[in-house]
Amino acid sequence: MNKKDKVEFVITKLEELYPVIPIPLDHKDAYTLLVAVLLSAQCTDVRVNQVTPTLWDLADNPFDMAKQKVEDIKAIIRPCGLSPQKSKAISVLSSMLVEKYNGEVPQSFEQLEELPGVGHKTASVVMSQAFGVPAFPVDTHIHRLMYRWNLTNGKNVVQTEKDAKRLFPEDLWNRLHLQIIFFGREYCPARGHKVETCPICQHIGRKTLK
Repeated sequence: MNKKDKVEFVITKLEELYPVIPIPLDHKDAYTLLVAVLLSAQCTDVRVNQVTPTLWDLADNPFDMAKQKVEDIKAIIRPCGLSPQKSKAISVLSSMLVEKYNGEVPQSFEQLEELPGVGHKTASVVMSQAFGVPAFPVDTHIHRLMYRWNLTNGKNVVQTEKDAKRLFPEDLWNRLHLQIIFFGREYCPARGHKVETCPICQHIGRKTLK
């Protein structure tokens, strides 16, 4: 199977397995999504979804969040890990949104990435899921599967994102990045992966992980 055939097979199989794609992180709007994605760094989506209802009770918009004490934010988000850094980032970015954007989450990669705690992946998730802008956020699942399927060299997530955007049609990016994440969790884990039962790897081959 050449690369073009692999891409077409992956698209078809993922659409068959995940015709309806839920957003993994619970949120109400662009702001709560931004904060939830920030919290998800080195933390599971399940854990974030357990923590955020209490955080939204404290403050669910940048105006109210900017008034909260960092210590109070930290106490709530502690289960997500890295709470000292994340609580400070949430506080400062909330103040920045109020001061620079009248409380609105900016709709550009550059402006989002200027916010504390917001890297390219977080910005990509917000642009994709909150605003519908084509993006291909690469997490550990996507990085692993793109390499396993021999669709990237696995050098780094930057290269993986470039390869994903080059190989897959732009109008599918927002669906595909979520479909690949769900597929990685359900069928194609880093450990204990069985090629013979994997709905994709058994057909297109599997590159040995480093």
